[in-house]
Amino acid sequence: MRNKAIAVILGGGQGTRLFPLTKLRSKPAVPIAGKYRLVDIPISNCLNSDIRRIYVLTQFNSASLNRHIKNTYNFDVFSSGFVDILAAEQTPQSDTWYQGTADAVRQSIHHMENHPHEHVFVLSGDQLYQMDYRKMMAKHEASNADLTVATIPVVAKHAPQFGIMKTNNSGVIEGFTEKPDPAELDQWKSDTQERFQKDGRVYLASMGIYIFQKEVLTQMLDQYADSTDFGKEIIPSAIADDFNIHSYEFDGYWRDIGTVKSFFEANLALTDDLPKFNLYDNDDFIYTHARMLPASKLSGTTFANSILAEGCIIEANKIEHSVVGIRSRIGQGTTIEDAIIMGNDFFPSDEMPQDTKAAKPQVSIGERCFISNAIIDKNCIIGDDVRIIGGDHLEDGEYENYHVVDGIVIVPKNSVIEDGTEI
Repeated sequence: MRNKAIAVILGGGQGTRLFPLTKLRSKPAVPIAGKYRLVDIPISNCLNSDIRRIYVLTQFNSASLNRHIKNTYNFDVFSSGFVDILAAEQTPQSDTWYQGTADAVRQSIHHMENHPHEHVFVLSGDQLYQMDYRKMMAKHEASNADLTVATIPVVAKHAPQFGIMKTNNSGVIEGFTEKPDPAELDQWKSDTQERFQKDGRVYLASMGIYIFQKEVLTQMLDQYADSTDFGKEIIPSAIADDFNIHSYEFDGYWRDIGTVKSFFEANLALTDDLPKFNLYDNDDFIYTHARMLPASKLSGTTFANSILAEGCIIEANKIEHSVVGIRSRIGQGTTIEDAIIMGNDFFPSDEMPQDTKAAKPQVSIGERCFISNAIIDKNCIIGDDVRIIGGDHLEDGEYENYHVVDGIVIVPKNSVIEDGTEI
C-alpha cells in the first residue's frame, strides 16, 4: 500500500450544517472526543493502513486546520511519507474556489503527479469510523475495478437519508439514487451478505469513500468536465457509461458528522461502557497533536460515564454522560450532564480579576452552575450560578451570545456568559 496509493482527504466547504461550531474553523478542524479533531480520523485510518502519502484539501476557515496538521503530522527524514495541505489556489486553468468534491480533486491533481502511484483514495474529512483500507484495496484489485465505492448496508428506515447504490450478484454497482423516496425503495434493494439480510440491511448507502485507478480518475475528471461533485454527478454518469464500479460492503461503525445533532450524539456515544467507536484499540490508534499536558485532577466530583481529557482541574459536584476537553476548569458545586465541554487552547489565569465584567474570571466554568444538553466551545467563560438547559422547549435560533440548534444550546468559541444567566 505504501507505494501503491495516495490519499486525498476533502477538507469540506463552509460547513453550514455544523454552524456555529464552524464559525471560526472548518468542519475537519472541529474538536471531538475531548482531545482530537475530526480530520485525525481519516488520517489515522490511512496511517494504520500503511498509506503514508496524504493530501488534505482545504478552503473555508482553514487556518486552525492547517496549523493542527502542520504541528501534528511530521515524518522523519528517512521516510517518504507526508501529510500535505493543498489550499484552494488560482491557476492558469482555474481562477475559482473549489466548487465541489470532484472539482477540488480536479484542481489539485497536478500536485500528485510528482509521486508515483497506481490508485487514489478520496476520503471525507468529517466522518467517525475505523477502517482498514487494505481490505478495501484487496477487493478493488481482485475485481479489477475502475472505481470502488465503500458502502454500508442500512435498513429501509434509514435509506432515504443517503445516496443508495444498487448492485448485482457480483458486487457491480448498476444504479444510484440520491435520498430515494420511501415508496420507491423496493427497486433499490441489493443482494447484501446473509448476516445483513437477516437484519433487513438490504440497502447500500454510499459512505463517500472511494478508490480510483489513477488513470480512470483522470479520465473521469476530463470526461465529465462540467461535473463538480463525485456522489451527485460523476459516479451516476460513470455508472451509466458502464465503467467497472464495485461496492465494498463495510460492516463496522460509521457515522457521518454532518449536523450539530449527529456531532452531539456521536460524542456522547463515546461515553458508553463499550462504545462502538473504539478509542482504546491496541492496533488502530487515533493520532492527534502530542501535547505535553499534566494529568487531570478531580476534587470531590462524582464522575460517571464521561470522558476527561488531559490538563483539567475539576471541582464540580457531578459530571455525567459528558465529554470534558483539554485544559478545562470547572468550579465547585457545578453539575454537568449530557454536555460537551471542549476545553481551552491555553490554561486559564490563576489571578482573580478585580472587575469580573471587564476581565475573564478564574475558571472556565464557574461555581454552582447547571449545564445540560449543551456544547460549550473552546475558550468560553461561564460565570457563577449559570443555568444552561437545552431541550425541545427551546426555539432554535441565534441569540446574543449563544445559539440553539435542534434543542442543543451552543456557546460559540471565545464567548462569555455572565454570572446568573439562565438559558
